[in-house]
Amino acid sequence: MTTPSLSKPKIWVPGDWNAFFGFGTNILVNLLTLTALLRYVLKMPDDIVFGRILPATGLMLCLSTVYYAWLAYKLALKTGRSDVCALPSGTSVPHMFVVVFVIMLPISLKTGDPIKGWEAGLTWVFIQSFVLMIGGFIAPIIRKITPRAALLGTLAGVSISFISMRPAVEMFMTPIIGVVCFAIILLSWFGGVRYFKGIPAGLIAIAVGSLIAWGSNLFGANYGGMSLDKLSQSFSSFGFSIPLPAFGHIFSGFEFLGVILVTAIPFGIYDLVEALDNVESAAVAGDEFPTTRVLTADGVISLIGCCLGNPFINAVYIGHPGWKSMGGRIGYSAATGVVVILFCTFGIVSLMSSLIPIVAISPILLYIGMLIGAQAFQETPKRHAPAIILALTPHLAAWGKMLIDNSLGAAGTNAAAVGLDKLGQVGVLYHGLEVMGGGAILSGVILPAIAVFIIDRSFVKAGAFAVTGGVLTFFGLMHGEKIGIAESPVMALTYLLVAGVLFGCAKYATTEPLPAAHGEEEEELGEAATPA
Repeated sequence: MTTPSLSKPKIWVPGDWNAFFGFGTNILVNLLTLTALLRYVLKMPDDIVFGRILPATGLMLCLSTVYYAWLAYKLALKTGRSDVCALPSGTSVPHMFVVVFVIMLPISLKTGDPIKGWEAGLTWVFIQSFVLMIGGFIAPIIRKITPRAALLGTLAGVSISFISMRPAVEMFMTPIIGVVCFAIILLSWFGGVRYFKGIPAGLIAIAVGSLIAWGSNLFGANYGGMSLDKLSQSFSSFGFSIPLPAFGHIFSGFEFLGVILVTAIPFGIYDLVEALDNVESAAVAGDEFPTTRVLTADGVISLIGCCLGNPFINAVYIGHPGWKSMGGRIGYSAATGVVVILFCTFGIVSLMSSLIPIVAISPILLYIGMLIGAQAFQETPKRHAPAIILALTPHLAAWGKMLIDNSLGAAGTNAAAVGLDKLGQVGVLYHGLEVMGGGAILSGVILPAIAVFIIDRSFVKAGAFAVTGGVLTFFGLMHGEKIGIAESPVMALTYLLVAGVLFGCAKYATTEPLPAAHGEEEEELGEAATPA
């Protein structure tokens, strides 16, 4: 047992510089992305984007990052350890796209008023905040009974499909920037290379990428899409804006409550499980944070941001082990929050978007995806590896369906209009992707949990998870597109039949013992997957 130190934890250590630039650029990418969605997809007026939404988003991010720095400080003080790393947090990336394309855009198009879309987005976050706060009290129970391979496996699925793939593709679309910057990052963060005077690899990668992008303009190549016109236009957004209460806008959005509830509740549960996964990921890396406090904090901070005009949910991020491995401890999180609120309050985000090519930042996101995907295999017993592969499949299905939907949408059609039979004839099993990918974050936990308990010969526990999967599926939280009664009855019945088989095996089947090759060390690791 660690004896607490009498000295106070250090707020800032040299490794915080690496994590600050890495995490800060991650947050910047998300800010640039949501700004582009608001301005160019929703056609939101700039006075709303830079005068109302971004200041509220900046305040929410500052509250979140400072709170998690404080939580890390308390943990370091309690344990006496000097290697405690704060949980990363920020706007939830999957939700960013969901609230824009599923809630805000359809309502904006239907009403002809982007402000109505903004109001619906605020109501969406308002409801989700309470789902998170309530869910925080049951989350420790879920974490205790769920195998580590299931929690980390579904996290790996998210990181591979939705965190890693887009940055990887962007890198190879502009390889002279993306791949070169990726090599710079890999050499430092995986290869142990120290750059001149200890300058962080993330900062060097961004600087090199920006130099290549701007330098290419001299030769007419224009790698990275940088231009002096965009740079000069960005200065028009400079100013000083403070977040203002938006209660009237929140309650105006309640007129769209029927549409909002279809996604708000399941994605609230998504947040619940995702936060559990990320807390578990931090615990594996050595930092045990209180699950209930993390989840309720996400809910409260999201609610504050929402009440001031921010239509994006706050979430604990994937990537704690990555920032910790860079040397990040406490200060990187709080420092990021302070810089972000300054950027959002003074309109600097617009300037940054015109100075830095996105492709120079993409390698950092790919690195984090690689690290988290690897962790699922490294921190669980070897015999559970097949369950982790199973955990990846719902996310890959959801990602594949998203690509198909977006491609057909760009062509002005959809899968139903093209015909599922015609798609099947060319090898696109759209309905299978739809069923398997629906509620991927939950099915990515239930399916591997069943597999883990089968591997461990715990058939009753496997059956219990199968029953849970049947219940969640019956109400549309898995393998479906919306909440309701008997949304996916065939899949729900399938889970119950599987549960029956498992309970029957528990009572009557004769099984072989676990292979001796897996040893005592792995058994102890398996037991650690469900901490008391």
